[in-house]
Amino acid sequence: MNKRAKSNSIRIISGQWRGRRLEVLNAEGLRPTTDRVRETLFNWLMYETSGARCLDLFAGTGVLGLESLSRGAEFVDFVEKSGPSARAIDRNLSVLGASSEQARVQCMDAIEFLKCSPRAPYDLVFLDPPFAMNVLQSIIVGLSESGWLAPECFIYIEQDATQSAPAVPDEWSLHREGRAGQSNYRLYSLGD
Repeated sequence: MNKRAKSNSIRIISGQWRGRRLEVLNAEGLRPTTDRVRETLFNWLMYETSGARCLDLFAGTGVLGLESLSRGAEFVDFVEKSGPSARAIDRNLSVLGASSEQARVQCMDAIEFLKCSPRAPYDLVFLDPPFAMNVLQSIIVGLSESGWLAPECFIYIEQDATQSAPAVPDEWSLHREGRAGQSNYRLYSLGD
């Protein structure tokens, strides 16, 4: 009997694309933020997403940025090092009818991206690096420099539950946190 490989998909939870299912790659290490965690996160960000400029660093499937756009974000920069993953995000943006004024996919390393000058500061930043990478601390330092963050920015960090919370700058306040399965997730804010 010839069995076909089951395609992986993500679902947009709320907003203009609510309920839409999008195909994503089945690649090793690629783990989209679960529906349950996304629902919690965007409940926390209920009044912050509309009109926001967002950065989905280590975008992977792009699910956090796509959910932001669905909920009224003004713009999302998707940064993903893997060419196939970046192209999949681009295809999903096309399927949803998102314009180039709403989103940009950049196929590049996150650390290299932060060495560039930002076009404008971000209101929401999503950090969900592969658990096996040990880059979170350097990414946090890079984000804190050079005008990447708006004065009242929110920064979401998802990491392996076996790791301790990262050291963050003094001006970052822990807003909320949770745990689901093998992941700890934290939302930090500036300007509190």
